[in-house]
Amino acid sequence: MTDFNQFFNLEFWQKIFELNESPLRIAIAILDIAIISFFLYQAIRFVQGTKLMTLVRGVIIFIFIRIIAGLIGLTTVEWLLNQVITYGVIAGVIIFQPEIRRALESLGRTTTLFTPTRKSSPDGHISAYEKSFAYMSERKIGALIAIEQGQNLNEFVSTGIRLDADITSELLINIFIPNTPLHDGAVIVQGNKIAVTSAYLPLTEKSGISKQFGTRHRAAIGLSEVSDALILVVSEETGGISIAHNGEFFADISKEKFHDILVAILVPKVEKNEKGTGKNRKNKAGGKKNGK
Repeated sequence: MTDFNQFFNLEFWQKIFELNESPLRIAIAILDIAIISFFLYQAIRFVQGTKLMTLVRGVIIFIFIRIIAGLIGLTTVEWLLNQVITYGVIAGVIIFQPEIRRALESLGRTTTLFTPTRKSSPDGHISAYEKSFAYMSERKIGALIAIEQGQNLNEFVSTGIRLDADITSELLINIFIPNTPLHDGAVIVQGNKIAVTSAYLPLTEKSGISKQFGTRHRAAIGLSEVSDALILVVSEETGGISIAHNGEFFADISKEKFHDILVAILVPKVEKNEKGTGKNRKNKAGGKKNGK
């Protein structure tokens, strides 16, 4: 019996929790099971709402049948299912390579350990984004902007039209004016420059998204699932402003929340700390004056 098939062996689990085992061994076994359970939960959560979830349900039923066959003593059925499970893992890696890649990219977004620090404007060009999005939102001008963070977006930059221009609200508005050569597609910002316009972004495969959201919103969510970029969207139908980041989607948010999210992600932490320190100093100074 292979090591993988031991997972279905009741004697294997009984051996783990034998009373004569040391408390440390039992604690390690519990930790081992907890880690596996956590990763299984995260995997199911990742595929939830996608086409892959249907297949996952089929695999769970398949494993359940394998366990039942082992308990009843259906030797031939058990042997056949063991072979399918053993070689099915290799086949699954080949067939679902895109999904596995997306999962690993999602896992990579959880750490910035090997992510280079990118230089940007001290204020993150927040005023330019706010002014342009306020203008386009009122006039229902559709817009899609991807702001590069730690992970580079060169793969998607290559699909757009090179611009390499300074970030201003006037330029952003002009790009997305309907029926102009550059309005279709996404703007990608790298550092202090608008790198390209008319770029193509990957669409999300999630099926649980409301149909009121069109291609722009699906592209924003899709890019947020494979990178740590901050994606800003203006709906052409409603004029609502939405944000996607690290797989999360904030739809039809207020101007205040839009500002708060931009500050939280784009403004360097050093500057935030300096501003906080400055406020504290003013408060202390005010306190002393009041005391006098």
